[in-house]
Formats: sequence, structure tokens, C-alpha cells
Amino acid sequence: MAEDPGDGRLWYPALIAVVALLRLLELAWSARNARRLRARGGVETGAGHYPLMVAVHAGFLVAAPLEVILAIRPFVPALGLPMLALFAATMALRYWAIATLGDRWCTRVIVPPEGAPVTSGPYRLMRHPNYLAVAIEIPALALVHTAWITALVFGTLNGLLLHTRIRVEEAALGRAAGAAPAGRGAR
Repeated sequence: MAEDPGDGRLWYPALIAVVALLRLLELAWSARNARRLRARGGVETGAGHYPLMVAVHAGFLVAAPLEVILAIRPFVPALGLPMLALFAATMALRYWAIATLGDRWCTRVIVPPEGAPVTSGPYRLMRHPNYLAVAIEIPALALVHTAWITALVFGTLNGLLLHTRIRVEEAALGRAAGAAPAGRGAR
């Protein structure tokens, strides 16, 4: 039996696949930047939690469409369309943060020895715009198609990991600034 185009069990996994492809491209960009940061004397901290972050993000990209398909979650336009708009806004914020950091952006915490924290772009408005975006992005993308269990579980796991990640990053920035309080920005 053919799928009703309005129920989303085909287009939602396709949306998740596009997001997964973007994440793979981001990982390639991040690896390139990490090599450059290390070549400039950058030091990585907090590597222990990185595999968990990768697992949570990869698990989310599998769990969301599986919940939609296996639990036969309906597409509810009154929820899905605002969540899609919110997801698009978080993507815009993430890419603004990534563009602002330039070759200092990577998915690991690597602080270059010469660099003070970035204070331009979204970093002039908030301390961790990329992390704010990701914290909202995960539940919003899941709720585009009412994958509420995925939104709850992976949103919570990601929040717990971000708590650790922000502490690690703040400590690394503080050390790079000579133990003075870190300024706005990241890496």
C-alpha cells in the first residue's frame, strides 16, 4: 500500500537523511579545523566525553525516524510546522556560530594558544550559541513528526552532555586566558 503523502513516513526520514549528510560534512570540516588547530599548538581537553556526544547525536538520527515509522507517529501540522521553523532557526544560529568561529570551529574542545575567545557574531549576544542551537534543535527536529519519546530521551541526554561540555570548554578557555575569567565565545 502506498503511503499517504501527508503522513510523512517517507519525507521525514528523507529530512533526517539530509540532516545526517550535513552532519557528516560538518564532521569533515571539523576534522580539518582540528588538524589546523593542533598544528598551531592547540590543545584538546575533554576528549573523554566526545565519544558519548557522537553516540547521542548518531543515535538521535536513527531513533527519530524509527520512532515515526515503528510507532506510526502522525504528522500534526499544528506541531510539526512550528517545530520545522524552530529547527530552521536553530540551523541558522548554528551556522552563524560556525561561520563566526571560522577555522577555530570544531566538534572537539581545542583551544589555540594565541586566541582569546571570540566576541563577534552571535558570541557578542550569548556565550554558547552553538550549544543553545543544538539543545533546541534535537527536540525540535524530533517533534517535527511527533517523535516525542526521541525528543525527550535524546534532548535530555544531549542536555546532560552539554552541561559537561560547557564546563570543560570554560575551563579550557580560562586556562588559555591565563586563568582569568573567560570572555564570550568558544574555542
